[in-house]
Amino acid sequence: MAPKKAKKRAAEGANSNVFSMFEQAQIQEFKETMFGEKLKGADPEETILNAFKVFDPEGKGILKKEYITEMLTTQADRFSPEEMEQMFTAFPPDAAGNLDYRNLVHIITHGEEKDQE
Repeated sequence: MAPKKAKKRAAEGANSNVFSMFEQAQIQEFKETMFGEKLKGADPEETILNAFKVFDPEGKGILKKEYITEMLTTQADRFSPEEMEQMFTAFPPDAAGNLDYRNLVHIITHGEEKDQE
């Protein structure tokens, strides 16, 4: 059994030399750009935006609170009343009852509010 273990260790050691060609910062940057979306647990920003755009054919970037509520509580993986309340607490609609879904998507994918232009 000793020869098998020795061969396995030698094979593992040979592969690790590849990483010595890169600095730790380069490896970290690679991980963040290649795996960033997966680590966050959300779909890419464009995918989520496209889902909202289906309901916004005029491309205004906003949807009525009532419309979003109806869609999220009656279609596919339905939101519970508690989940809807949590969402609107975290992302409140404006005084007219509109939700800026572009900002919502940005916060979901980046974790911070989009700069106001």
